Amino acid sequence: MKAAAEVNSMNLLDINTVKRKEKSKQKLVILSFMFMALFVYTLFILYPIISTFIYSFYDWNGIETNRAFVGFANYSELFSDPTFWQSLTNNFYLVGVSVFVQIPLGLMMALVLNSNIKGQKLLNVIFFLPYLMSTVAVGLLWVFMFDPTNGPINKTLNSFGIESVTWLAGSPSALIAILIVMAWQFAPFYMILFKAALVGIPEELYEAAGMDGANDIQKFFYVTLPSLIPILISSSVLAIVGSLKTFDLFYVMSGSGAGTSTAILGTFMYEETFVNFRMGYGSTIAAMMFIIALICVVIIQVIDSIQKRKRGLS
Repeated sequence: MKAAAEVNSMNLLDINTVKRKEKSKQKLVILSFMFMALFVYTLFILYPIISTFIYSFYDWNGIETNRAFVGFANYSELFSDPTFWQSLTNNFYLVGVSVFVQIPLGLMMALVLNSNIKGQKLLNVIFFLPYLMSTVAVGLLWVFMFDPTNGPINKTLNSFGIESVTWLAGSPSALIAILIVMAWQFAPFYMILFKAALVGIPEELYEAAGMDGANDIQKFFYVTLPSLIPILISSSVLAIVGSLKTFDLFYVMSGSGAGTSTAILGTFMYEETFVNFRMGYGSTIAAMMFIIALICVVIIQVIDSIQKRKRGLS
């Protein structure tokens, strides 16, 4: 009996040893995959962010090895720079258009595609086509559309007896024109998000609402919209962060043609860094872009968590 018990205990020890070795191997495999992901994330995300904040404390042209530590002098200059405040104001206009125009447009397009309307496949292609185009191509296309002499928009206005408008050379017409193009190109992105979310809403909820006498409008406000709150929050975060780091479309469509009236933080940073060769000052602008985006995202998350508590979801 004792010998049998000893054999059983040895077998159990062998099994436990094998299990521990298998778990150790699994942990090593997991850590190896995590290491590569963390390495790439650190190299291309964390390191540039940290370097940006470090460079913001220096007076450096980005070429020479010598750089002078100036402390918060760049930040002091930035807060007294009228171009910064103009750029920040334009960015907030862009945030407003992204949140209150692009997202509602995307939702409306998703509702159309989710309905029983004929020609859904054709509408899907038409709606999504602007987002598939390169931003530079879109910018060049609309530069031609807004051309004061040969542009189709001004020719249409002329046919109604209206004088041509220098859309991209004046203020505020240049900013308004670019914001319209931004809404046109990026609303389809939110359409895809909402379309995927609409598919996930149980049909039983609409059937129950119909049995209670709800019409289509009431179904939207009491069934569809509450179900889309999580995707609305995510879309708002994406819209705000994307608006604050926008660069290419503004640069292609305006350049310096409208002066600072169309300047945003991205173009302002580019001009200071790669045109004026002020790497330290440009890094200061980039650091402020990061801080502003972070503050906006935190505010949205806090508001969302408060609303969840009120609804008893957390």
